[in-house]
Amino acid sequence: MKCKLIQLRWLAGIAAVGVFVLSLAGSVWAQTSGGAPPGAGAPGVINPKAEDRARQLSEGRLRSAELDAVVESENQKRIAAALVHLKEDFTRIQVLRNDIARDLVAHKPLNYGLISDQTGEINKRASDLNIYMLARAVEEKEEESKAAEPQTGDLTSALVKLCKLIDSFTENPALKNAATVNVKEMAKTKAEKAEADKELLAIIKLSDSIRKKSDGLK
Repeated sequence: MKCKLIQLRWLAGIAAVGVFVLSLAGSVWAQTSGGAPPGAGAPGVINPKAEDRARQLSEGRLRSAELDAVVESENQKRIAAALVHLKEDFTRIQVLRNDIARDLVAHKPLNYGLISDQTGEINKRASDLNIYMLARAVEEKEEESKAAEPQTGDLTSALVKLCKLIDSFTENPALKNAATVNVKEMAKTKAEKAEADKELLAIIKLSDSIRKKSDGLK
């Protein structure tokens, strides 16, 4: 009987120790986990409108970045295409100039139909160049304006003048060094650009006059 009583007391002590240990563990866990266990206490407040607004702003920035990239890509394509056309026009004007000069040097009879085609193309390509160059016309005296128009029987002289204008225009430093100009040479470049503008407009005007004169002499 006495033995059983000791066993019961021993078991009760073990149980008490177990309860103490469990309660102590629960207290430590509560402290380290920041308080109440999951599910205990009031839940956090969530604003659906704020989340939607944040998502819309994020999507808007993404779409804007994508749109900017597309626009920049399209601009680069247009610039590249414009440069290709500029180079083609610039080169073709010189080729036509050489064709005219060879016939003049060879003293070939003037072929009015051919001259009309050549000067017509020069006029068109020079006008296309001017779309990008935006050449500004300078004030011109009436006598100088009339002198630029070929007179009857003076078509050869007008063609020679046109060839010289093209030579001067295509060799203008403002066109060759446009990408490498520095601040010190800015004033010089402006003067060269003004001269290139004047020459380009003169080419457009003279080539059109020669074309019209050639059409009348066919």
